[in-house]
Amino acid sequence: MRQSINPQMQLGEVDISAVTFNPKSRDDIPRLLRGLQHIYVNPELRQQVFDVLETMIPSSRNNGRPGMSLWNILVFGVLRLVTNCDYDRLQELANEHGSLRKMLGHGPYCTHTYHIQTLQDNISLFTPEILDQVNLLVVAAGHGARKKKEESLCGRADSFVVKTDIHFPTDISLLSDACRKVVEFANALAQQYQLAGWQQHEYLKKQNRKHYNTARNLKHSTTNCEIRKSQRQHDIEMAHLEYIKYSLRIIHKAEDTLLEVTNLHAAEPKLEDLNYYIAHGKHQVQLIYRRVIQQEVIPHCEKVFSIFEPHTEWISKGKAGVPVELGLRVCVLQDQFGFTLHHLVMEKQTDDQVTVPIAEGAKKRFPALNQVSYDKGFWSPTNLEQLDDILELPVLPKKGKLSAKDKERECAPEFIRAKRKHSAVESDINALESNGLDKCPDKGLDAFKRYVALAVVAGNLKRLGTLLLERDRQ
Repeated sequence: MRQSINPQMQLGEVDISAVTFNPKSRDDIPRLLRGLQHIYVNPELRQQVFDVLETMIPSSRNNGRPGMSLWNILVFGVLRLVTNCDYDRLQELANEHGSLRKMLGHGPYCTHTYHIQTLQDNISLFTPEILDQVNLLVVAAGHGARKKKEESLCGRADSFVVKTDIHFPTDISLLSDACRKVVEFANALAQQYQLAGWQQHEYLKKQNRKHYNTARNLKHSTTNCEIRKSQRQHDIEMAHLEYIKYSLRIIHKAEDTLLEVTNLHAAEPKLEDLNYYIAHGKHQVQLIYRRVIQQEVIPHCEKVFSIFEPHTEWISKGKAGVPVELGLRVCVLQDQFGFTLHHLVMEKQTDDQVTVPIAEGAKKRFPALNQVSYDKGFWSPTNLEQLDDILELPVLPKKGKLSAKDKERECAPEFIRAKRKHSAVESDINALESNGLDKCPDKGLDAFKRYVALAVVAGNLKRLGTLLLERDRQ
């Protein structure tokens, strides 16, 4: 049985509407809590948010043991992103932070504490679709506190890279990761079904790592002597061949175990994981052999940049001092008040491919939107034609030489005014990155999308709290 919020107040507990915050505080937590308090003290808005949150708990409310309340899950989810912390710090805040415990409904005599696994399991109940609905309500509340009724919305869109939590990828390091996981899963299956052959699993991992370090530490010679160059190239090829040979020995040994367990119990869930890492190991062996022995240039489309986060992309945006970023692009559209109206996680997409979808999604959610500004990376003639049907003023600069018609369009006073204000999106993106969107620590593509959506909700709640604290201070 899970409740939206505990209706029975405890001894010494302060009602959430009566919790006060320092209006002069510049810390993130009071701003976030003030935004959450605004949702709680407005009964209609609070009920709308709880109606959305109840859709992520499919079980009946009339049976089962009580779980964490929906209000507490929302508070912990956005707090983790705003503070950009891990679950260890989140647990410390949940158990020790005075104002936060008041917002959770705990009085001074309450000894209830939260465990890390409880926090992880409950926050993972969120989905991007649920968070998108919550974000609509939060932004609407923010517009009610700031925007005039008849005032139109002017948006600005740009993309940035949210990094995944991986090491820098090379084919030999990815092969080392694959072999390590192959040994671990094969040994677990051998112990479960009492199969022989993996008693020296730790030795196998150490020897494989030793061959990897030997291949990694050999560098190409820079001498002018052709004999020394050829000798060093020969040493590099031999080291990589030994590394490939030993890795294939582990992979073939694991395939035998895989076959034995499949004959015994075909529905074993660990078989899928073992087969996944075996396939990755074979793929990296082929790439290493083609690159080192056959001196072949590997096409970009055949490369994998992480066996644990396969959705990771190699992104070069041309930033000074940042030649490459490993992660996924995220496109955001924000209005003139600093609220994020819509966002898109871009899987194998470029900026010009999301120009229209980001505007359509924001326009569908907020019909008052009549202007969106972009940079030149979003340009294409088709995009401009489609934006003309969606928006009153699409601010989309053209790449290359301008025609007379383009010059007339881009020299209009409204176009120039909106283009000058477009750079404000960079500070908005920087605020999102400081609130957790610099790197995603969660594993998997679904968790990545949930993490981004939760960061957007948290950023909007913080922005709402900032406006309310300014009003309180005045």
